[in-house]
Amino acid sequence: MNYDLLVNAVVTLFVTIDPPGLAPLFLAVTTGMNRTERRQVAFRATTIAFGVFVVFALAGTLILSLFGITLPAFRVAGGLLLFWIAFEMVFERRQERHENTAKRAITQDEIHSVSVFPLAIPLLAGPGAISATILLSGDFNEPIQRTALIAIIFGIIVVTYGVFLIAERVDGLLGETGRTVLTRLLGVILSALAVQFVADGIKALIEA
Repeated sequence: MNYDLLVNAVVTLFVTIDPPGLAPLFLAVTTGMNRTERRQVAFRATTIAFGVFVVFALAGTLILSLFGITLPAFRVAGGLLLFWIAFEMVFERRQERHENTAKRAITQDEIHSVSVFPLAIPLLAGPGAISATILLSGDFNEPIQRTALIAIIFGIIVVTYGVFLIAERVDGLLGETGRTVLTRLLGVILSALAVQFVADGIKALIEA
């Protein structure tokens, strides 16, 4: 086993998934949920993301080629989806929806929906992270190496789940004003990230 390759995989996946950077986004997309609901969202989102990563680690190139999808096209699509979420965060569309449903409990369907999109996909298992996983799988082509890659992914997902749980506790210290400011600020940052995804994808498509 090449330890340099392992270190490269850990660093690459940790940077692209970016658990610390996802913490405030987790708070933003789970606005209005209580601690128990946020724990459910965190567990479900990280579990789904792990499953997605495993699938792409084992058969990512085959899946994309099967549907005739290129990595640049996948990046553009993910960027557009992220931009829509950012738009809602900046202009408080998400907050309006929560206010309109404040008199009723958040349903399991809503929890499941947020867990899948946008948390699991594309924030956790986004174009960058999936692309990195597919590229790394080319270097980890032996069964033992693929197992090591999946173990690395699992470790980073566990760290991400822990970060989400800590973020939930920090939410109580922010207050309503803090949450509003943070949501809008992160919406702007997320929109810039989304535009960068799209720009990189378009550039790669043109070069191809």
